[in-house]
Amino acid sequence: MKLRRGKPADRPEIDVDLEAPDAVDEDAPVIRADRRGRPEAAMPPLPSEPLPEPPTMGGTLKSTNGSPAHPSARSRRPREKAEPPPWRLDTESGSMAPRSSLDVLVDVNDKVLSGQLAEYEPVPLGMPPIDRTIGGGIKPGELLLIGGAQGTGKTTMALQMARNVAASGQAYVLYVCFEHDEADLLNRLISMESLLPRLPHRAGGVKIQEVRAEVLATYANAGEGMADIAANPRLRPSLERLARYGHNLFLLRGSATTATVDNLRLLIQQHRERSGDRRLLVVVDYLQKVPQLPEPESEAEKVTSVVQGLKDIALSEHVPVIAIVAADKEGLKASRLRNYHLRGSSAINYEADVILILNEKYQIVAKVNIEFNPYQAQRFRDWVIVTVEKNRAGQDNVELEYEKHFDHSCFDPTGRPVQEKLIEERLYNE
Repeated sequence: MKLRRGKPADRPEIDVDLEAPDAVDEDAPVIRADRRGRPEAAMPPLPSEPLPEPPTMGGTLKSTNGSPAHPSARSRRPREKAEPPPWRLDTESGSMAPRSSLDVLVDVNDKVLSGQLAEYEPVPLGMPPIDRTIGGGIKPGELLLIGGAQGTGKTTMALQMARNVAASGQAYVLYVCFEHDEADLLNRLISMESLLPRLPHRAGGVKIQEVRAEVLATYANAGEGMADIAANPRLRPSLERLARYGHNLFLLRGSATTATVDNLRLLIQQHRERSGDRRLLVVVDYLQKVPQLPEPESEAEKVTSVVQGLKDIALSEHVPVIAIVAADKEGLKASRLRNYHLRGSSAINYEADVILILNEKYQIVAKVNIEFNPYQAQRFRDWVIVTVEKNRAGQDNVELEYEKHFDHSCFDPTGRPVQEKLIEERLYNE
């Protein structure tokens, strides 16, 4: 093999034969030369055995954030870092344990892989326009408030929502009522079931007053035999429909001494022990009646504590909560009820995820729609406007209308957006 230098052409070529190198005596001493080629002291012979490998570092050095360390760090011995204790504070009133975003993401991924998606699936309320507006229904951890003046159908709407959820089989429902006992709520459900399948036609339904009369007539006509309400021909269709979902709907007469927020939380925990992972919807009728012991000095302080407690139940127990809220004196006098007219403190507006305000359509429709058409004015009396005043899951200030059938304790669930111009109470307040 020949090596050729690629420098000036006038220099002669030098042939180097590499195929037959001179024999090298490995045991001969190595002569060290300086820069000018003069020999120095003899070097010791090369060792016959290879030198041992230098000790290696186990693993790759990483920085505190998990990335490879700087190259200069390879010469330093890594220090063993102990795993920090979990970030948790235990107190007499409870525990606090912050979680990193990565931990939450891993937990969510595990739930997705195992199919545990209940807390991400909304519970439809069976009132399609409202469900579409709030993102498909109410979700675990959310607090929905229904406000309005007396006679606008707050209890009717809440009970119908509870009935719809129970009938769908998607969740159990606990309806806690401080104004009606269980028998009265049952009469309302029977009357509701007599009309809902017939809508939009009203013929053939059994009114609330007629339900009571039929119950008394069944007992009076029984004679010496056993009275059986199911044998009543007018009530039988409603009772059959009620029996299909009755095991999903629990009614509770609210007590001024026992139905506290803490006791409601215990009831929910007991339900989870009895029913496992089956979802639960809690309805409170109404919020200002929930007791707090000892009684606070002001109603605003009480309402603040109750609404915060209900929101905490929704979050900690992973249940959706619906609560009815009464209006204050200013709201009863106002031309149009708004969310700031709800009785109590401003915490109501901050804690709630969804706020629905009910107004009589005849009272808030602009007069230009009725002054030249008396028949139209009369027709507006059969409708209630439901305004989505607050909606954390979507658009707010959405105005919907539902036809009321209060003699049968229900609304027509189809509903529709409002087409007419309504008065704007905010303009008057400003």
